[in-house]
Amino acid sequence: MAEAWRYSAQGVAVAVRVTPRGGRDDIDGLETLSDGRSVVKVRVRAIADGGEANRAVIELLAKSLGVAKRDVRLLSGATSRQKQIAIDGDPKKLGEALRQLTAAKSD
Repeated sequence: MAEAWRYSAQGVAVAVRVTPRGGRDDIDGLETLSDGRSVVKVRVRAIADGGEANRAVIELLAKSLGVAKRDVRLLSGATSRQKQIAIDGDPKKLGEALRQLTAAKSD
């Protein structure tokens, strides 16, 4: 399965598919979409209203990857389940952390 993130000089850009009102805040691993793209599956308790789910996704990713919330931002997909999230930091460390988070859940 292909990685759901791209590396850049500033960090990584992650493709995510969000399930709002998912019962808990968690990363559920990787998923391959029907068009062949890989995404990180994320579920949050927040509802998809007024940006609450987006804020919850940003907080979850920041906490899970050990970065500050200010280093995580929404690139696209504000009103969609599929989003692109930028995470600033050391690209190699972020990529390895994402690999570990998603591998544990995708087995």
